[in-house]
Amino acid sequence: MDLANPDLYTTEARFEMWREHISSNAKIWSGPGISPNGFWSVFSHHDCSAVLSPKAPFTSEHGMMIGFDAENSDASGGRMLVVTDGSWHSDLKRLIGPFLSRLRAPELNAVLEREVKEIINRMKSKETTDVALEVGPRLPAAIVCEVIGVPISDRENLIELTNHAFGGEESSFDKMTPAGAHQEILFYFHELIAEREQKPGDDLVSALLADGRLSVDDVVINCDNVLIGGNETTRHSITGVFHILQAFPGILGRLHENPDIIDLAVEEVVRWTSPAMHVLRVANEDVAVGGQQFRKGDPVVAWLSAANRDERVFADPHTFLPDRKPNRHLGFGTGPHHCLGAALARIELRCLLVQLAEQASSVQLTSGPKWMRSNLIQGYSGLGVSVDWR
Repeated sequence: MDLANPDLYTTEARFEMWREHISSNAKIWSGPGISPNGFWSVFSHHDCSAVLSPKAPFTSEHGMMIGFDAENSDASGGRMLVVTDGSWHSDLKRLIGPFLSRLRAPELNAVLEREVKEIINRMKSKETTDVALEVGPRLPAAIVCEVIGVPISDRENLIELTNHAFGGEESSFDKMTPAGAHQEILFYFHELIAEREQKPGDDLVSALLADGRLSVDDVVINCDNVLIGGNETTRHSITGVFHILQAFPGILGRLHENPDIIDLAVEEVVRWTSPAMHVLRVANEDVAVGGQQFRKGDPVVAWLSAANRDERVFADPHTFLPDRKPNRHLGFGTGPHHCLGAALARIELRCLLVQLAEQASSVQLTSGPKWMRSNLIQGYSGLGVSVDWR
């Protein structure tokens, strides 16, 4: 079975496939196909955590998704945060991290509150809203563009490009290839960098330029990383909030009556939606994981969305429990490459849940869910809803 086949992930049958793999402690080899040399897959919470552990002899520098391996390395390896290890990875985290940390919350709250208010007012004015297209992209795009320093006038264009860049095989994003979209994003960042070289600001682009150790190309690829990483995961958790509120109709009432559990509910949203479907690592040496021997150079894929439904770790894993505790989900990964934008994602989800708990009484589906045709992003290409407001 070629687990890189995006058709496997367009229906909820994937959850049963993952359950079977987890219950049998499977480690599956997918031969050459979509991935040029094939790859191993692990699924359980234990095995995924082991592969991503800071002590595990695996590297991200060949690439972090299916298709890369030791012989087909990502050209950004060792330069872009998500595909860099060691001391330079630590240096990049110190440079980029402060712009994505909870410390930015006070100054970003005004942006968040404005965006959420506009989203809710727009939804109130319509009978039905496709939240995958009209709501999901809004919050993360506004926040990430604010962090990077993208002018408001350019943001719609950047959102559209990220749709294409990470739309995978999704037909609704077929206006250009992912590679073409990435190229447009890189061109845009070159232009933005040229402006910041003349007029620095208090944004990420300016900080990376001021450091002096990064070439212009390195600044470009790291901004690209932050833009896509921030947009293409959180947007699906935000869309998933509405799916959850429809599928589990008592949740809104519980959050309304007990707002103290909203932080726990945020973690459960990340676990239940789990947009980052997989990450890839390459073994630096021969190593055994869960009884399976991997050879040096083997690409190994950790299926995070599967691990987050592991019933040995999460009781009743397919049910959304707003006060689930403990909740050791891998929605943001784990180890040295734990998602640097996790704090901002939590803030965005919390802001939305607070307002929906205060203002909405129920959510109904009018269409969908329609899942993306992607092996990388567990996300929505369509989710029509109507909302009853308080």
